[in-house]
Amino acid sequence: MLAAMNYVEVLKSASAVELAVLVLLAAASAYSWALIAMKWNQLRKARAESVAFLDVFWKASRLDAIYTESQKLEASPLSRVFRAGYEELSKLAQHKGGPEGAMSEKLGGIENVERALTRAALQEITTLEANTSFLGTVGSTAPFIGLLGTVMGILGAFNEIAEKGNATIATVAAPIGNALLATAAGLAAAIPAVIAYNSFVSRIKVFDTEMSNFSNDFLNIVKRHFFK
Repeated sequence: MLAAMNYVEVLKSASAVELAVLVLLAAASAYSWALIAMKWNQLRKARAESVAFLDVFWKASRLDAIYTESQKLEASPLSRVFRAGYEELSKLAQHKGGPEGAMSEKLGGIENVERALTRAALQEITTLEANTSFLGTVGSTAPFIGLLGTVMGILGAFNEIAEKGNATIATVAAPIGNALLATAAGLAAAIPAVIAYNSFVSRIKVFDTEMSNFSNDFLNIVKRHFFK
């Protein structure tokens, strides 16, 4: 209760610049936490469903059966990459007269499948990376925004001391403490954002590698069974 009252007093005595900095940092921190929760849930579901998809992919004996099962795993990037490749393969198969018919590479059929896989993988990376740059921005700028508030607060404190002509501990402590609060707020906003950003980037890189490996495996299967 006492701590809450102290914070209220700090806000009341803060300058306009300090108050603006604190409000900006509070808003950035709140949005960062909401984004962290959303992105963590997105990546968690993507991981769980990708594991499930790979289990289906390697156990099934027919691509059409895998395609049907993959539609139930919408959160998996691997599932969507597979569907992009399979749909391109189906177009080529229909053009040649049947899904099981051998297809010539004269028109670049296998290259079309490869391009479809690459496009889908790039789209998945874009989706996974969406909004993560905001966390990086908060992590890199919030401490400096807080420092700006601190510097402005200290300058204001020195001006007040100069006007009063009395530099006792009592007159200096409160305004300096208020100014330092901005730095603390900047660090409080930046630290979780940086940790989350680095974690998400690392996990997205793993997905990128997995999609590349899966695309190669899928192309090898397609070459063996459809392009003879």
